[in-house]
Amino acid sequence: MDDFDRLLINRLQHGLPLVRQPWEALATELGSSSEALRQRVQALLEDGTLTRFGPMFDVERLGGAFTLAALAVPEARFDEVAAQLEAMPEVAHNYRREHQWNMWFVLGCETPAGVTEAIARIEAQTGLTVLNLPKEKTYHVGLHFPV
Repeated sequence: MDDFDRLLINRLQHGLPLVRQPWEALATELGSSSEALRQRVQALLEDGTLTRFGPMFDVERLGGAFTLAALAVPEARFDEVAAQLEAMPEVAHNYRREHQWNMWFVLGCETPAGVTEAIARIEAQTGLTVLNLPKEKTYHVGLHFPV
């Protein structure tokens, strides 16, 4: 990672400009070309420096729903269950935790009923009980990790 990659990552943490041509506006701001910026982001994704780059939607304002959920997965089945979750389009991401509830994931669905349906499907496919932890209140934290 070079100094320009750091500059780009720090800037992208604040979002793309909300204009018709965001990459061009960002390129002008950073003294680069839009194609070079997109290539750098892709390279950072490919080498694992970035794990995700994409929009964040307020799914509830769009009529959808999401929830944080967890499973207590026997260690021998962890990879199998992780693969089952990864195959579901409703699962935004899942990760291991050092806890009795060792697999955590986020469900994002088109409707609130979709969350209930997805949980029922996960329980039927895995034979495990889902711990559903729906959001009670929204907090916006302007989190930034300078690199």
